[in-house]
Amino acid sequence: MAIELVGKIGSMALIQRAEMDMDYNIIARLGRELKPGMVWVSSGATEIGRLDYIRRTGRELTGSAEEVKTDYAAQGQAILMENYRRFLAPEYSLRQLLVEHTHFNNPETAAFIRRFLLRCPEQNAVPIINYNDPVSFEENRKMELRLLRKSKADVVECVDNDETAAVVARLVNAKRLLILTSADGIYRDPDDPATIVRELHARDPETLEKEVRQLQRSCVGASRAGAGGAFAKLEYILPCALQGTHVVIGSPRFHIKELLDGSVPATHIYLDGAAD
Repeated sequence: MAIELVGKIGSMALIQRAEMDMDYNIIARLGRELKPGMVWVSSGATEIGRLDYIRRTGRELTGSAEEVKTDYAAQGQAILMENYRRFLAPEYSLRQLLVEHTHFNNPETAAFIRRFLLRCPEQNAVPIINYNDPVSFEENRKMELRLLRKSKADVVECVDNDETAAVVARLVNAKRLLILTSADGIYRDPDDPATIVRELHARDPETLEKEVRQLQRSCVGASRAGAGGAFAKLEYILPCALQGTHVVIGSPRFHIKELLDGSVPATHIYLDGAAD
């Protein structure tokens, strides 16, 4: 059974900043819309764990940034999965998959993950993927990536779940890739929402790549420290679009169906013939 959609939601899209809490309306709507044939990549564990810890103790964790991130992510993963399970239709199974960059850089492991994901629709299950932050030590990761680059040119880093979602979409040949972010899409002028790019498409991969590269020139800024922003999103999704996946970048304030069918503002990037 084919994977119809790989979707991803970012950390800031899951958080109500004013309330310093998870946005339960968004996660409830997402949970109700997820179904077999979809693969969902969800950020948010670290920030959700942080907010939960503050609520319980009245203070932030102290220590090295790496250890604090590990502790928050481990706390937030359980909360994140609990809430997806709460709102997912009861007849569907929910499965968690925690991945690391090494899993995709190893052909055997990548093939194993692919088989797992392709079995999920047949078994009426929805997989939720996140990067395995609790066991990802930054210095080890950098060293592993340096060694990999000496032996191969195409190396997956997975430093951002936008990249993780794009890598997964390519792995399973997903028909569509949906990136949910804090903006309604990609803007030619980041300060002017009226300049949103509703569609970017071309007849051939070479022309589509040229159009995406041109759009990247106007992309600046990011929603949070450490994020790559619109430029990085376009960089990650480009290989997916070039292989025939219809990519949509939009806001989680809309329903998945609305975003995919083009009835609400969002950016659609695709090769002609891959839009249906």
